[in-house]
Amino acid sequence: MSDSIDRDQRYDVVVLGGGAAGLSGALALSRARRSVLVIDAGSPRNAPASHAHNYLGREGVPPLELLATGRAEAAGYGAEIVEGEAVAAQRLPGGGFRVVQEDGTAVEARRLLVTTGLVDELPPVPGVAERWGRDVLHCPYCHGWEVRARPVGILAAGPMAVHQALLWRQWTDDVVLFRHTAADFGDEEYEQLAARDIAVADGEVIALEVTDDRITGARLASGTVIPREAVVVQPRFTARSGVLETLGLAPTAMEVAGHVIGSHVAADPAGATEIPGVWVAGNVANPMEQVIGSAAAGLKAASMINMDLVTEDTRRAVEARRGPLPFSAEAERQVAERVLGDTRHGLTETR
Repeated sequence: MSDSIDRDQRYDVVVLGGGAAGLSGALALSRARRSVLVIDAGSPRNAPASHAHNYLGREGVPPLELLATGRAEAAGYGAEIVEGEAVAAQRLPGGGFRVVQEDGTAVEARRLLVTTGLVDELPPVPGVAERWGRDVLHCPYCHGWEVRARPVGILAAGPMAVHQALLWRQWTDDVVLFRHTAADFGDEEYEQLAARDIAVADGEVIALEVTDDRITGARLASGTVIPREAVVVQPRFTARSGVLETLGLAPTAMEVAGHVIGSHVAADPAGATEIPGVWVAGNVANPMEQVIGSAAAGLKAASMINMDLVTEDTRRAVEARRGPLPFSAEAERQVAERVLGDTRHGLTETR
């Protein structure tokens, strides 16, 4: 990965963020013979995890290995990849955008694909941040198999705690829901938990117990330690939307079942935002997306960006061809017939 940008270069597309979504988009755009620059801060959300899952054909691949492979593939088709962090962007009077990095380096782009992801804001319980992505978990589809049939604790740090407990019960029959600082659950929720043999532990969790680099339990304020081998939390998903906000595009609340769980940047199904020329893909647009879904979103956005550029290129070509003279369908038809006739004549003479 390079650490510098050609300051005078104008790219067809600048991709902000080099995760699965960004690299997938860069790969597709480079294969479409577009000039592409990827600016990546080098801090992928899933870096703490040892393996990525549910990625067909690459099941269990280490996240950093997947990204290294993606960089090499995109670069193999001509994409430039630099290490850095974009802090601002502005629309240019003649069209396109100017992107400024933290070090002051700037580059221009006709289109932007923003795949900056999100930040997982974790509950402030000692041990949670330190064990995040290892045995402090969130997504059962990402990590459930790895802790199947083992003692799992659910920390009620958000409005989805009962939902999480019922979901994780699919992977293990030993689930304890720590009520922690949450309000008491409703009668219907307690009935559901009891029906699934999920225990509820009252009292605040003040720390996670760790022995030999493994979680062994959760310590309550009372001093009681309840043995557990993994703890599930509900982070608040906060979109990394700083660059988009400099363009006037603010994030919006992300709701699930009527509960706000974080923020995201609104876009259409292909990733187009309300700002013409700016697309988003991956977790910055959809906090619930897994790695393979983010890669697919990057590909979809890239195809729409390329078509948008094709449309613009065609419009400019038509304008240049017309010049100062008005368009005449009859004149164009005669030119086309003459060219076709010359071509046929040349083919006949060749034979």
